[in-house]
Parts: sequence; C-alpha cells; structure tokens
Amino acid sequence: MGRRTVLLVVAALIAVLGSGMVFLYVKGADARAKSAQVPVSVLKAVAQIEPGETLDAASAAGKIELQEVPKEQALEGAMSSLGESGSLVALTPLYPNEQITSSKFGAPGEQDSLTLPAGMFAISVQLSDTGRVAGFVTPGSEVALFLNGPIGPNGEDGTRVLLPAVQVIAVAQTTMTTSTTVAPGGDETTESLPRTLFTLAVDQEQAERVMYASTHGELSFGLLNDKSKVTPSTGVTQTNLFG
Repeated sequence: MGRRTVLLVVAALIAVLGSGMVFLYVKGADARAKSAQVPVSVLKAVAQIEPGETLDAASAAGKIELQEVPKEQALEGAMSSLGESGSLVALTPLYPNEQITSSKFGAPGEQDSLTLPAGMFAISVQLSDTGRVAGFVTPGSEVALFLNGPIGPNGEDGTRVLLPAVQVIAVAQTTMTTSTTVAPGGDETTESLPRTLFTLAVDQEQAERVMYASTHGELSFGLLNDKSKVTPSTGVTQTNLFG
C-alpha cells in the first residue's frame, strides 16, 4: 500500500472520528438543553407580599400559587411547598411573579424594612385571638380599631370606634400571656391567652390615641373591605346597650 493511500485512509478515519465526536457533542448538548427545559414546580407570588407577612398568611390570602417554570429558570432555594415553613415571615417585599425562595423568609422580627406610607408612623399593639379577627388580619389589611374600656364621660365602660380605618403593615409571631381575674368572692382565675403583635401605619394624632387607649382598655380590630361602612358614634355602654 502506497504512502498516499495510507494518508488517505488515515484522513478518512480522522474525518469519521471527528464526525462521530461532533455527533456525540451535539447529541449531548441537545440532551442538556432538553433537560434544562424540563418543567419544575415552584411557588410564586401572584400578589405583593409585605415584609413581616408569614407564608401561611400569604397563602391563605391567595398571594401564592404553585406554577411550572423551566428547570434552568428555577432560582436557588426555590420552594415547591410550604412544608414546615409556614410561620416564617417575608424579610423584604415580594412582588407578583417573583419566586418564593428560602433566602427571602426568616424568623419574625428579622425583616429589614417596613412598607410605610409617607408621613406616617409605625406603632405596634398586641391583640388577642378574638381581637385580631381570628387570624384573618394580615399585612396590607385595613381595619377599624375599637376600644373596649372607659369610653363614657365619667369613665363608664363600653365599646367605641377609636379609629375608623387604619392599615396593618406587619404581623409578628403569636405569644402566650397570662391573665388573672378575681371573682366577687375573692377567687382568682389565671389562664393563658395567645396574643399577636401588629404594626400599624398611623399619623401623630392616631398614634397618641392608640398608645393611650392600649394602656386603658382592650383593643380589637374590625376587618374592613371596600364596601365596609364605619360611622362616628358615642359608642355602646350599659346605659344604651339595649337601645
């Protein structure tokens, strides 16, 4: 076999080998591309989630949905279920279409900012389960604030609207507190009550009223919607309880 023939055979083999390698590379690249496009399920925000809002509260408010995205678009730490993370709170605002990732949630109190309207104060109050509408009040909710305590001209106990509308901007964790009541006969009863810390956006006058009222009675929320009506009144005491 002549030298030229040998060179031609070698060249042909190299060409075949090169073609095979190109084929394998292209096939592998195609497989990798297809793998990256395989859909995976991740939780996404479908409405804005405020700092301090828990995953459970956001989910209950319909702000979170499970959606499919290409695998290559899933962020590191993207969550596909709430699992045991429902009590964690948003550390920063999350906006619609943003993926829910573990790095954006933490323990209550760790959030680094509050969404506070311009010119307003942020103050916090503690409410009982009944006072917080059984857990339906979440960051972004608008509530009427009621005072159960001395509302009459002579300090007569009753219930009255303190603020007709105020915005809740953060909700902290629920803690247990003890309450002791004394019966007319002198018997004491102590019970444990769950209480939750709420942060409100108020102006100076509202802040002063809420701070004073919180130390002279029991505060309660009334959850509002866009059709709720709250009108000023003198409140209800034993004198006018039955009309």
